[in-house]
Amino acid sequence: MGLKYTEGFTRIIPSALTLIALAGSMYLLSKAAQTLPIGTAYAIWVGIGAVGASIFGILLFKEPLTAPRMLFMALLIISIVGLKFTASQ
Repeated sequence: MGLKYTEGFTRIIPSALTLIALAGSMYLLSKAAQTLPIGTAYAIWVGIGAVGASIFGILLFKEPLTAPRMLFMALLIISIVGLKFTASQ
């Protein structure tokens, strides 16, 4: 979400905050990869980002909240939870 505010990394504060958030996100992915298979950890990481981006897009940028969009976000959440719980089997 921070990328939208950086305006092509031409705005200093939003750019710095976005880079810090990206570094933190990568750190958390590396921690998850210590206990989960990398494919599972990455898929969960991407899924959380996709759902989060959709929610923030709706809240901050007035993107439409439609029934199909809600359905597919719910399916993503179900998939993320399913991947997490089946990773150790």
